[in-house]
Amino acid sequence: MFLAKITGNLVATQKDKSLKGHKLLFYQQIDFQGNLIGKQDQIALDLIDAGIGDTVLVVKEGAAVQQILGHKNAPVNTMVVAVVDDIEINE
Repeated sequence: MFLAKITGNLVATQKDKSLKGHKLLFYQQIDFQGNLIGKQDQIALDLIDAGIGDTVLVVKEGAAVQQILGHKNAPVNTMVVAVVDDIEINE
């Protein structure tokens, strides 16, 4: 899992049938200070209604995504699993 910033929405008129009704988002990985560390936008499935500008927690592992979706039919390995409200680091 890692932190990311949502950078945009992806609209697809044709999708795999197991993705219909689900939102796809563009994201870039960030560090704990919110600085972008990803080289380019990536795509993740969103089931928690995240929006552009949100800091989120992303899981990039097929087995975890399958467990969350409850089936193995979706061609997905990256999913937004939480919207992050605050980051506090104790040093």
